[in-house]
Amino acid sequence: MNRPSALNTFGRELGALALALLWCVPFYYLAIVSLKPMSEIFADPVGFPDHLAFANYAEAWRGTMGVSLGQAMLNSLIVTIGSVVAVIALGSASAYVIARNGRRMGTLLFFFFVIGIILPHQLSVVPLYSVMRQIGLVGNQLGLIVLYSGLMTPMSVFLYSGFVRTLPADYEEAAEVDGASRGRIFLKVIFPLLAPVTGTVAVMVGMVVWNDFFIQLIFLSGSPAQTLPVAVYGFVGEFSARWNLVFAAVFVSVVPILAFYLLAQKQLIKGFTGGIK
Repeated sequence: MNRPSALNTFGRELGALALALLWCVPFYYLAIVSLKPMSEIFADPVGFPDHLAFANYAEAWRGTMGVSLGQAMLNSLIVTIGSVVAVIALGSASAYVIARNGRRMGTLLFFFFVIGIILPHQLSVVPLYSVMRQIGLVGNQLGLIVLYSGLMTPMSVFLYSGFVRTLPADYEEAAEVDGASRGRIFLKVIFPLLAPVTGTVAVMVGMVVWNDFFIQLIFLSGSPAQTLPVAVYGFVGEFSARWNLVFAAVFVSVVPILAFYLLAQKQLIKGFTGGIK
């Protein structure tokens, strides 16, 4: 096999660098607008600000509609972490049962979960809101955790099932010979082997829940439990928008999930490749 020449290698690295710089353009625009006073935003939207207005971050942190940005971030953390834990627990256990069930029932259940991925969840918002309001799950974090657990479990079952099928049954048979129950086998033997795909599910669910706006606006708008996307929306008024505060709040909300993604990206790739195999 011919090795690529130095010129080809340089060209590929240069192209990758150009793509990386292009990817950074939105972050540059986000940062400079968040540091501009309102008078400079429309006069020169892409230029560097003449005066760095760090006070925008302090004002954005105080929040709006009676909820500070810090409280909204805490609410987002509670909803995101709770949803991730619930989806991992439900998805891994369900996928294990489905993957190890070689009969027609296992295949039928798997396709039911696949249908849950395909159908848009927006179709069920009205009946969901009606039912959740009747049982007191509107306007609080627990209701969102329950809702996101139901919405994201089909995707986690899809990923976990593909990964479980790649695991040999020898470990389970050895544990069963030693007298371990099916639940103990799953917790002590199978679940630790699912670490790569668990990282993938955690990243995917975390990013979706943290960034989602539509569901959180419907179920949390006007309540003290509002999350970051809803809090950012509060800076947009009916007749005007304080774009420097909006961009400052968005910048603050992007940093935690971006750091989490950068730390967990290897697990994300491992889980996808394992599930595909």
